[in-house]
Amino acid sequence: MESLQGQFLIASPHLHDPNFCRSVVLLLEHHDEGALGIIINRESQTRLGEVWEKAGNGPCECNLSVSMGGPVKGPLISLHGHPQLSESEILPGVYVATKQETLIELVEQNVQPFRVFSGYAGWGPGQLEGELGSGGWLHIFGTAAHIFSEDQSALWQAVLKESGQDFFRDTLGIRNFPDDAGLN
Repeated sequence: MESLQGQFLIASPHLHDPNFCRSVVLLLEHHDEGALGIIINRESQTRLGEVWEKAGNGPCECNLSVSMGGPVKGPLISLHGHPQLSESEILPGVYVATKQETLIELVEQNVQPFRVFSGYAGWGPGQLEGELGSGGWLHIFGTAAHIFSEDQSALWQAVLKESGQDFFRDTLGIRNFPDDAGLN
C-alpha cells in the first residue's frame, strides 16, 4: 500500500473503540513497519503551563490546551507552522517537533500556529491496512487549515463530509454535491 503519511484517518461512524470513536488522526509515519499518528480533535482540560512546570521546564505563560494525541504514552509532540523549527514536514505548511529544545523554543516564542499533543496512536506492520480494509477508517489528504482550526469539536463531522463529497466527485463523477443531499 502507498504511504498515507500526511493524510487524515477518519474514524468510520461504526468504529466504537472509545480510544478512536469520532476521531481524526493525522498520520505522521506510514511504512512497511507500521504507522504512527496523533488524534488531532481531542482537546483536554490540561493546559500547557501545568505540563510544562511538571516536566521541570520552569514557568510557562502559554495558556494553550494540550490535546490527547492517542492512547499510547509518549513524548509531547507539537504540530506547528514554523519551518525554522522543523524536525520534519508532514504536509505543506505543517511541521512536527518532539525534541525538548525545539519544544522549548516553540513555547517561549508562542508564535502561532502551534498545537501540543500528549500521547500518540500506533499500528504494527499490516495492522492499519487491515483496519482500513474492514472499513474502520476512511482517509483523505490532511490540511493545515483543519489541523490549526479553532473548532476541533466539529472536525470529525467536517472531514467525514469532505470524504463523502470526494467519493461522489471522484468515483461517481458528481461534480456539484449539495450540503444537504436530502434537498436534491
